[in-house]
Amino acid sequence: MATSFVLLLLFVLHGADASHIVGGRDSAPQSRPYMASLQVRGRHNCGGVLVREDFVLTAAHCQIPRPYTVVLGVGSLTANETTKQEFSAVRSFPHPNYDGHANDIMLLKLDRRAQLTEAVQLIPPKPGRLRTASQCITVGWGDIGDNGTLSIRLQEVNVTTLPQPTCQRRWLRDRVPITSAMVCGVGARVFQGFCSGDSGGPLVCDGAAAGVVSFSGRRCGDPRRPDVYTRISSFREWIKNMLRNN
Repeated sequence: MATSFVLLLLFVLHGADASHIVGGRDSAPQSRPYMASLQVRGRHNCGGVLVREDFVLTAAHCQIPRPYTVVLGVGSLTANETTKQEFSAVRSFPHPNYDGHANDIMLLKLDRRAQLTEAVQLIPPKPGRLRTASQCITVGWGDIGDNGTLSIRLQEVNVTTLPQPTCQRRWLRDRVPITSAMVCGVGARVFQGFCSGDSGGPLVCDGAAAGVVSFSGRRCGDPRRPDVYTRISSFREWIKNMLRNN
């Protein structure tokens, strides 16, 4: 990989370890029971989703040297909610081919199994190929104003997926490759989408997990550089094998 491309990619991904929703709305209480907050010293860093009672799916670029605290069953990161369940991530499994750009997906093993309740539920991976122009949502606790203002309450925003050639063309000027294992989406209006702090969170289509928040452009929610997600269906066998062997 050329040095210039690496520097460009670092610029594009800057702040992704703290990703956010811009132009969205509060999620209704307990309406997204699969959501996980990955925290360091009590501060939200990345999102994720519960795919098995003891595994959370997130982005590989969210990997850190120390164990995450994983919080489930909450809508607010500050309120003392009785539905809250807290865990330690005892092991991380980034995709072996993650190169800082492609294959941006990771599984976190929890120290014990979550108790499934009304506020804590699993989310299935979306079966089959995601259709172009699918109507989906992105969910997270990231920045809500493109200015480092993390949300206290869980946010969500409507997203429409784009044809692959359209996304590739819009990222071409920045020489950022969009692979077949990625899916792109835009909000209904300009500056609607994910940003810093939403990293690792889901693209949810028809009630199933279709994507993992990976990277966006310099300005959050700018359709000229569409939001890019890791396409979960491209990693279905890898996920199955990891869960089966761990």
